[in-house]
Amino acid sequence: MEFWREALVFLGGLWAGTINTIVGSGSLVTFPILVALGYSPVNSIISNAMGLVAGGFSGAYGYRREAVSAKRTLLRLLPASLVGGLVGAFLLLHLPETVFGIVAPILIVIAIFLVIFQPRLSAWAKARQSLEHITPEEADHQKVPMILYVLTFLIGVYGGYFTAAQGVLLMGVLGIFFHGTLQQSNAIKVVLSLVVNLVAAVAYLLFAFDRINWLVVLLIAVGSTIGGFLGAGIGRRMKPAVLRVVIVLLGVMALINMISKLVNG
Repeated sequence: MEFWREALVFLGGLWAGTINTIVGSGSLVTFPILVALGYSPVNSIISNAMGLVAGGFSGAYGYRREAVSAKRTLLRLLPASLVGGLVGAFLLLHLPETVFGIVAPILIVIAIFLVIFQPRLSAWAKARQSLEHITPEEADHQKVPMILYVLTFLIGVYGGYFTAAQGVLLMGVLGIFFHGTLQQSNAIKVVLSLVVNLVAAVAYLLFAFDRINWLVVLLIAVGSTIGGFLGAGIGRRMKPAVLRVVIVLLGVMALINMISKLVNG
């Protein structure tokens, strides 16, 4: 790999680690970069997911206080994400790559729309939570509705298969069905996304070792680790609208790239 390509992958990992901690959808930065550099879509997803595990750990560490304040809810939802991630990784590894080539553009479109409408979801969640005078401690002792388990599992399947914007999906459903603070929801989102990426990464190690590009994994891992630690500081200095515009543009680029390959392939 040439130096500029290595630098681009590293910077993509840095950016992805940063925005995963704050917004989610970091894979809409790294995935288009890898596809544009000539890696196959499935191999890009595999190497990308493994690299972002490190950033997930640093992001979870940054939200450790909020995670502790919501530990009961987190521990209840964690098995659903774990099983969902395993199912998603199984589908990625066992379905024909042609299926991914058809499904991935659809998932990219879904992810793009989620990134666009995420501010409205957050605003709605804030308004909803402000009407419910409940402390973080009380929120963590609420009964978790069955629908939240089901949706968490399905998002885990989506994340294990594609990874992009699973954090935005989680924030959306937590805003509806979990009555804690947005910071608690964000901490749950960061940890559950990490679990999905981690179980998927283990599956790739066991069953797709030859499809892993270890240089890409290393570059994204180092970049996303730094980004995970610096996410709050860097991300909050940037205008959210600018951040989202760039993410959407990268997603559209990936969409065009994959559709052109599908048409010409």
